[in-house]
Amino acid sequence: MRIAIVTPSAVTRRTGNRHTAARWRRFLREAGHDARVHGRWDGKPVDLLLALHARKSYEAIRAFRDAFPDRPLVLALTGTDLYRDIRVDSKAQEALRLATRLIVLQDRGADELAPELQGKVHVVYQSAPPLTVRQRLPGRAVCVIGHLREEKDPFRAALALSHIPPTAPIHVVQLGAALAPEFARRARALMDREPRYRWIGELPRPKARRTLAASWLMVVSSHMEGGANVIAEAVMSGVPVLASRVPGNVGMLGEDYPGYFPVGDEKALAALLTRADTDPTFYEALRAACAARQPLFLPEREMGALLAAVSSAADPALPPPH
Repeated sequence: MRIAIVTPSAVTRRTGNRHTAARWRRFLREAGHDARVHGRWDGKPVDLLLALHARKSYEAIRAFRDAFPDRPLVLALTGTDLYRDIRVDSKAQEALRLATRLIVLQDRGADELAPELQGKVHVVYQSAPPLTVRQRLPGRAVCVIGHLREEKDPFRAALALSHIPPTAPIHVVQLGAALAPEFARRARALMDREPRYRWIGELPRPKARRTLAASWLMVVSSHMEGGANVIAEAVMSGVPVLASRVPGNVGMLGEDYPGYFPVGDEKALAALLTRADTDPTFYEALRAACAARQPLFLPEREMGALLAAVSSAADPALPPPH
């Protein structure tokens, strides 16, 4: 099939959606499809449209459906889709109705959708190849990865340091571009005030992945997540995760995962970091819980789930998703 993958950030930034689109293009091409990534659909005929982000890709979704009312359209839902836009934005809501199939990136995502949409849903966990490094970063390096924007609550780990004794070897390394000037100013102010915090900025993806793999822990502090690929990368690198208890993180790590803290609570995060530093049994429990999730994040599993979603959309004779 000829497949157009539409993601609004296809060209402009190294965002999670852009990397997801590139990975899915590779999977689809390996399966024999002619798949191409676009920032916006160019109007050329294709057999299937695969769109990432309901609200931001709405114009492409609407145009494709007008041009080809009977052709399959697969929509992958992001965190801002699931936990904000589809509740308040009419275009995002219409995009759900126009899609033949819906993809969510973790098994709690479908909980946000109306009953009449449940039959469209496929769960496709994002994947990462295993990666280990020979040498760890010095001390207790806590890695935070993601562009600095409001939804990520990006400075929660840095703020937690003020509640950790200065004698502890814990320090925070933050990777990601500031998407607005005020985030860069705040990061620099935090570095001036807290010597255990360092904002590096955006790194090429392979270098960022190696930095993560060399870390002691990773923190995901987001207010909302669709299914953070950095969690898969950490798990597949043997790096335990401390995460805000939001549905997207719970869907990735499991309801009983021991490393959650309340959203926006740096004191609770500091307590978990201190416990991981001083209690080897707790740190090993985090490692074991992450290791148990590794089968979910294998590349071959993601490829199989994606191809199932595409095949189900393209062939009405196939059974609907579960």
